Amino acid sequence: MTAHTQSDTLLAEVTRGGRVESRHYGAAVVMDASGKTVFATGDVETPIYPRSTVKALLALPLLTEGAADKYALPPEALALACASHQGEPAHVAVAADMLARTGWDYGVLECGTHWPLDARATRALAAAGQEACALHNCCSGKHAGFICLACATGQDPAHYSRPEHPIMQTMARTLTDVTGVPHTDANRGTDGCAIPTWAIPLSALALGFARFATGTGLSADRAAAAARLRDAMTAAPFMIAGTDQFDTLVMQDLAPRVLTKMGAEGVMIAALPEKGLGIAIKCRDGGVRAAEVAAAALIARFGGEDAPVLNHFMRRPLKNWNGTVVGELRAARELAGDRLPEGI
Repeated sequence: MTAHTQSDTLLAEVTRGGRVESRHYGAAVVMDASGKTVFATGDVETPIYPRSTVKALLALPLLTEGAADKYALPPEALALACASHQGEPAHVAVAADMLARTGWDYGVLECGTHWPLDARATRALAAAGQEACALHNCCSGKHAGFICLACATGQDPAHYSRPEHPIMQTMARTLTDVTGVPHTDANRGTDGCAIPTWAIPLSALALGFARFATGTGLSADRAAAAARLRDAMTAAPFMIAGTDQFDTLVMQDLAPRVLTKMGAEGVMIAALPEKGLGIAIKCRDGGVRAAEVAAAALIARFGGEDAPVLNHFMRRPLKNWNGTVVGELRAARELAGDRLPEGI
């Protein structure tokens, strides 16, 4: 079983043969846009790296600074700027189109290269004798957005991923304003895609997404930008993740009432616009599966949603390679309350 600290709380557990085989611990918090804590469990104040969960917040300047309008970016492109995509052909095409509107190609991207996270896309590339490029990186949409922003504001895009570049300085100011926590050298690390990532309390992350969900606490231009990004995510949920992925599946069924975004190392956020709430989760062992389970439980409980897609992630059977059910992955009852479905 996973080691955990006294401040952690149970988020999810895995069973096999009627016994608990593994447990995932961490923290979770639900905030409203005024800063009120609606629910909290575990340590929600020790700073954590939000990683890719903040991509929608990083996309705000794309709209407030006029880049989205200058390059007439469609909803699919705005959604991709908020995405951690699987590198499927549609994702790659939209990222390439974003760059083409600025006159650049993928050679300007500083996110690095990896094979598509979608296995079918990787096999198709290999079968065609092609290599992966930066467009296949799960963060290429976000980085294409940075290039659009740099070009629209007259900045040289070279080295845009460095903390001292004006684009990253804009990102630091935006995140500071939206979350209410300073983003400085003191709490800065480096993300997998080379840009800075700043450690902040889980409660501040949830507050930021309560504000993103409602516009409350944001300037008028940021509130309008947040609304436009919410519309884009709702219109193009496939762009946010891809085939069979949590974010896409949940938003295909529940957006605009529910917007979600996974991040690396077991971080997850959700925005509930109609409820005026933001949700943030950190699985301490970095387990994405537990973060998804916890998110489904909290969305069902505090969003008032009773949806098959949430029930599936809250409590789903685990099968062996023969397709036989051997156990289940289920949310902790403290998170789900009476929303936890009946087990197998």
